[in-house]
Amino acid sequence: MTLSVGDVVKSVNGRDTGNEFFVVNIDGQYAWIADGKGRRLEKPKKKKLKHLQFIAKGECRTAEKLRSGEKATNNELRRSLRKHDGADREEQGGM
Repeated sequence: MTLSVGDVVKSVNGRDTGNEFFVVNIDGQYAWIADGKGRRLEKPKKKKLKHLQFIAKGECRTAEKLRSGEKATNNELRRSLRKHDGADREEQGGM
């Protein structure tokens, strides 16, 4: 599956292995990712697509803002990723 802006991904290589991020921009074989905490929107991380694992299509308001080019905040990114992580745990029976 090809990634697009607003998707939730997990890093599979590097210092941030296992962390979830939103895709902020895509250019060729690279994606710029941010989580609103360690990697803020003002300075997203440039990462090769092969080092990212697709987790989910962003269906929240924050993902819609990223896709449409509207101004999103770091707080919105953190909140959306936290909700997404909680939903994953419920599906897996962990909560």
